[in-house]
Amino acid sequence: MSFLRRRSASTPAGPDFDVLAMDPGDWPGNLGAGLLPAPDGSCQGVFLRYDLFGGRGPAMIIGNLPEGSPARDVAEGEAPFEVAQLLAALDDDEEVTVVGTEDVPVMQGDNLLIVRRVKLSQDRISCVQFDRSDNVLVTIASWDRPITDDLYALLKPLPAELFQQG
Repeated sequence: MSFLRRRSASTPAGPDFDVLAMDPGDWPGNLGAGLLPAPDGSCQGVFLRYDLFGGRGPAMIIGNLPEGSPARDVAEGEAPFEVAQLLAALDDDEEVTVVGTEDVPVMQGDNLLIVRRVKLSQDRISCVQFDRSDNVLVTIASWDRPITDDLYALLKPLPAELFQQG
């Protein structure tokens, strides 16, 4: 995706990469954002939690993990970080594993994405992943909602101000 780029390397209060997600102003319900800090203060990832069920739990988590983020390192068959976050937010302690993957081409505007559909042992969770041109891995985990191609048209870089402290 050519519109995504690394931000400056000056000590940021938030991530030094663009965060690709749905604009929270376009959706009802609550939005929560979490930053994954490294010991040196850099940001090792961002995940956004969309509560579209009116306070009854999150419907979707979108994660943006840059290259080198420890949250990207999962064992063979282990569910992605965002799936674990979704289950934790739902107070569900069920063990979920990956049972298969499928690569599917999807258009996002003028960009062709190779989307990896992650099939999980818990069929109420839908999960997809794709790599951006800046080596940030985007993972979308959804509870009780299938992830359709329409969703990719809604993804866009969120403004840096959304993640600034202070």
